[in-house]
Amino acid sequence: MNNILPYILQQFIQPINFVFLVVGSIIGIIFGAIPGLSGALAVMLVLPLTYTMSTGSAIILLISLWAGGTSGSFIGSILLGIPGSPSSVATCFDGYKMTLKGQTNKALSIGMTASFIGNVGGILIAWLLSEKIASFAFKFGPWEYFGLCFMAITLVIGLSRENVFKGLASAFLGLLMTCTGFSPIDGVQRFTFGSYYLVGGFSLFAVLMGVFGLSQILTDLGLGNYTSAKPVETQKKRGLDLSIKEILKEWVNIVRSFLIGLWIGFLPGLGPGLSNLVAYSAAKNSSKHPETFGTGDPSGLWASETSNNASIGGALIPMSALGIPGDTVTAILIGALAVHGLQMGPMIFRNSGHIIYLMFATVLVAAIVIYLIEIFTMKYYSAILKIPHYYLYPALAMLLMINAYVDSNNLFNAVLMLIFAIVGIIMSMGKLPTSPFILAFVLGPTLESNMLKSFQYSNSVLTFFTRPLSAIFLLIGIISIIYPPVQSLLKKRRLQVA
Repeated sequence: MNNILPYILQQFIQPINFVFLVVGSIIGIIFGAIPGLSGALAVMLVLPLTYTMSTGSAIILLISLWAGGTSGSFIGSILLGIPGSPSSVATCFDGYKMTLKGQTNKALSIGMTASFIGNVGGILIAWLLSEKIASFAFKFGPWEYFGLCFMAITLVIGLSRENVFKGLASAFLGLLMTCTGFSPIDGVQRFTFGSYYLVGGFSLFAVLMGVFGLSQILTDLGLGNYTSAKPVETQKKRGLDLSIKEILKEWVNIVRSFLIGLWIGFLPGLGPGLSNLVAYSAAKNSSKHPETFGTGDPSGLWASETSNNASIGGALIPMSALGIPGDTVTAILIGALAVHGLQMGPMIFRNSGHIIYLMFATVLVAAIVIYLIEIFTMKYYSAILKIPHYYLYPALAMLLMINAYVDSNNLFNAVLMLIFAIVGIIMSMGKLPTSPFILAFVLGPTLESNMLKSFQYSNSVLTFFTRPLSAIFLLIGIISIIYPPVQSLLKKRRLQVA
């Protein structure tokens, strides 16, 4: 540790590295804010440029792009109701409703503050406990991963408190969509209908942006909401519209969401795309007034943005200590560091610990820089609301189509996104919640592969309940499905008795 701090300070006092940090943060925020783009895409695009850089400069640039993209994704969700990335899907539920109520500054202030808290808290925990937490996560077997995915999906179904059966239907539809393509264990083709384009399954980008993005655009245009995106009432207050009292009021929600984000972040293969939905579900289920969620409740915004940014620190833990990517960006970072001769894994702390702690320090400094940038530029975000939809929506739709093509390098992906936009509209008409669908689609392959791996060890379903953690996850999931209808039934009986 004595040699680590001087190395970190040496990297940050170099003017070029500080420029990389600031520019990377700004580009990340922009990519995160624009629907169809993301911090992960920014990292992918810039990655080839880092091969000729020093290791320290490359880490600072890539990490700042990642942190900026994860934080900035709340901007599109709040202003347009279209998630900038999967990490801010739950932010749309209440953030956009606050904008429609004329509480744009309030929503943006909560989003950037929650992002800052999640970023700083997550990376401090990662700094202090990375090796111990990673060794615990490494003990997870397929039973625990299956139980965790099952619990995550059923907790989000709990968002459909009014009609759990519609939530279940939505989740089953999402799981059905994951059955297209190769089977995860034996490699058998399923539901491809002889099409070459379906062999790899449905693209996550096409599904996510079709159901959440393009469907929103088509719905608004179809209903005639194309004159202006300006909210009903515009706030005139500038600057950070948030008090210490309001933050302290949400401290339980913030701590709970932070822990959920950190926990899911360090479990390999999961990340902010899952944590924001689970944290939102937990906040709603524990609220005294769950009916206010989805109507512009600030608590939902706090939960989503705190958890998804806490996942950054969590995702760095398995990456550094185990060499296992926590999410897409950490997978890219592992490859980038390999170019610089660094092999992630348990030995990295002994051989190149200064590199790992430079990554942690970069997230910490970037969080401060991003927060300041967002505060000083926040007054310009609302200008997006003044752009008439008949200018804004065609541009967004075209951008989504272009990125769908770039995502897979074929036009079929763009057609697929349009199909899923229609699916999203039909689900909206049938009042099927979209969050269980998306989460089931994201976790479906992980759920299936771990289930099949478990059955390779034992053909008995009881195996899932003989392992303590797996049993706990499954029981929580089962209770989260059974409890809402039972609670509703008991409430009806009380009213009849009264």
